[in-house]
Amino acid sequence: MTDAIILAAILTVVTMTAPHPSMVRITRFDLFVPAVGIVGAVLLAILTLLSLTGSRTPRVVGVGSQEYRALVRSSFLAFTSTALLAYLFGVEGLTFILAYGLIGTTVALVVTRWVWRRWLVSQRRQGKMANRVLLVGSEESVAATARDLKRTPAAGLLVVGACTPSGRVADYIPGTDIAVSGSVDNVMGALRRVDADTVLISSANELSAATVRSLSWELEPGRHHLIVAPSLTDIGGPRLHTRPVAGLPLVHVETPRYSGGKLHAKRTFDVLAAGVLIVLLAPVLIFVALAVQFTSPGGVLFRQERIGLSGEKFHMLKFRSMYQDAEARLTELATESRDSGNDIMFKMKDDPRVTGVGKVLRRFSLDELPQLFNVVLGDMALVGPRPPLEREVTQYADTVHRRFLVKPGITGLWQVSGRSDLDWDETVRLDLFYVENWTLTGDLTILLKTVKAVLKSEGAY
Repeated sequence: MTDAIILAAILTVVTMTAPHPSMVRITRFDLFVPAVGIVGAVLLAILTLLSLTGSRTPRVVGVGSQEYRALVRSSFLAFTSTALLAYLFGVEGLTFILAYGLIGTTVALVVTRWVWRRWLVSQRRQGKMANRVLLVGSEESVAATARDLKRTPAAGLLVVGACTPSGRVADYIPGTDIAVSGSVDNVMGALRRVDADTVLISSANELSAATVRSLSWELEPGRHHLIVAPSLTDIGGPRLHTRPVAGLPLVHVETPRYSGGKLHAKRTFDVLAAGVLIVLLAPVLIFVALAVQFTSPGGVLFRQERIGLSGEKFHMLKFRSMYQDAEARLTELATESRDSGNDIMFKMKDDPRVTGVGKVLRRFSLDELPQLFNVVLGDMALVGPRPPLEREVTQYADTVHRRFLVKPGITGLWQVSGRSDLDWDETVRLDLFYVENWTLTGDLTILLKTVKAVLKSEGAY
């Protein structure tokens, strides 16, 4: 309903302000038709396409970029198709309506859906307007899936119970507050007891293919839903493609690529964007440099050796935010108990080595601005994994070294997801997820989220 109201309002405004007569001429048939009739047809076309592209399905609304892509695609197809028909039949006087109508409806739809999404997410964080999920699988897989779902309340999947091989009713899954609602052999009974509408199979080892198929038949169509979580984890959506073959739902996983045109496009974007930011932020850079120089002894810039692409060393630039003896005092502070950071990365919320100006710089991440020059020089990217110290790398597990397949970034998933408040395992998971699934669109999304993270300053110290 909101889509129809917004679209009708935008197209009405565009039509009323368009510099054309109320009747437009179709030269091929030497016929005059009301302009409002053509606009009405465009409106119906967009609304139809919004349904056909799945922009209103419960699995899409409120989660992911697929919803926004469907909105843009629907508007673009409706207006370009109308423009093509207008050209073929010689319809005069529609240029203004088509051009401004496309821009207006696309922006209005995206903004409206964004507002609704914010409201929906707030409701789901309170446990409202969400699917009630019954997890089915081993205790380990149920606990892991429950933790992942709890981290993403916007997905609208609220765990209300679990079925495990033991089926110990009135017991709880270890490490969680999820009650065991029954055995994997009596999923339907547990579904009714907890009033769930969704069954999520977290591991299929406890259920045969015949059992899963039978369960899908027992679920009430239109009311109950079945979700099967594959053993694949931390794989981005664009790399997954489902193809049914002989009744088997095969999942194709594209391997990540670290060369080619996409990488060159990323480098070009990094250089251009960093160059523009350096020019625009020149007054800020000069002001910060003067503030650092005149408030504490020492140089303006702090150069620190970090590990970058392919394990190569480079000197990362930052505005100095600590006193000159900061590195010498690190060994002493490392033995003290800390309320932040993790076993690999040293962080303190009230680090005594940080200067007064340094606290302000870190609060708004202004100390990171000189890294724009590292981007121009090619040592870093705007978006990527956090550039580690060599002493941190010596403690890495073998799998963590995959983060060196791409350039480290000024910002990244780690920075926009809590930064120093995250434990080491979560930091690694986010960095490796980026390495395996990076896209230019994803980079732009992270850059936008960085602005929000900087303003909130969560984990910035």
